[in-house]
Amino acid sequence: MIKRQSHLKQLEDEGIYIMREVAAQFERPVLLFSGGKDSIVMVHLALKAFYPGKIPFPLMHVDTGHNFPETIEFRDKLVEKLGIDLIVGSVQESIDAGRVKEETGPDASRNALQTVTLLDTLKKHQVDAALGGGRRDEEKARAKERFFSHRDSFGQWDPKNQRPELWDLYNGRKNMGESFRVFPISNWTEMDIWQYIAQEEIDIPELYFAHEREVFNRRGVWLADTDFVNRQPDEEIVTKTVRFRTIGDATCTGAVLSTASNMEEIIQEVASARQTERGNRHDDKRSETAMEDRKRQGYF
Repeated sequence: MIKRQSHLKQLEDEGIYIMREVAAQFERPVLLFSGGKDSIVMVHLALKAFYPGKIPFPLMHVDTGHNFPETIEFRDKLVEKLGIDLIVGSVQESIDAGRVKEETGPDASRNALQTVTLLDTLKKHQVDAALGGGRRDEEKARAKERFFSHRDSFGQWDPKNQRPELWDLYNGRKNMGESFRVFPISNWTEMDIWQYIAQEEIDIPELYFAHEREVFNRRGVWLADTDFVNRQPDEEIVTKTVRFRTIGDATCTGAVLSTASNMEEIIQEVASARQTERGNRHDDKRSETAMEDRKRQGYF
């Protein structure tokens, strides 16, 4: 009798296979790491893919300077625990160098500024493949991505010029100066991520669990009151029990009202959610094509 693999095992095997393909086909790959649940799962897959050896490529984090302190603390502890290299690209350094200009106004954010910092950091370290934790279920622009997503010599993405991926064959051939973004967990859903984290007992930042935090409401989104957010006089600070479904720049990542304090409760909450995890991301609401526009420019 043939024993069928669980869907999580199939997804895991697919992710591990793609990571090994990257290690085989490219000279200077990196794993893009945000400190969020998806990139944490990516690190876990990389550990399995190359066990008993170390992960054969460094992590790369684009630091906006507006991250939640819990995210940076988690990142540093993980890197120290695993004994792997960390490359950090600083948006603040890009601003200081005149490469990008700081936004102003109530909705000012450094999230969009990450593109230049990312491209500069990739170029500085001569990266030819950047592994990312993008999933097709997150957003319609990400649904267009192949596993091996070609980038031109300017780091830009053309959704109409992608290579076919038949029979698990991935074409990493490129011309001088070109590169790839690779997405091993493309076929995963948010629910898959949470179930896998629970199954594998993977550590994640406390931000994902219900906790009390000072927040204010901006156009239906609960934003954390931090030094980075330009809170307006009519935006009242209140203390709420919240958690975060996705972790990004503190200026544009909204919390959700929640009492889910453990993995079982989070999975139940996600199963009944009517809004996507990026529904509370202000950066995705700047235009109907905000994500695709940034991806064309070279965004993750």
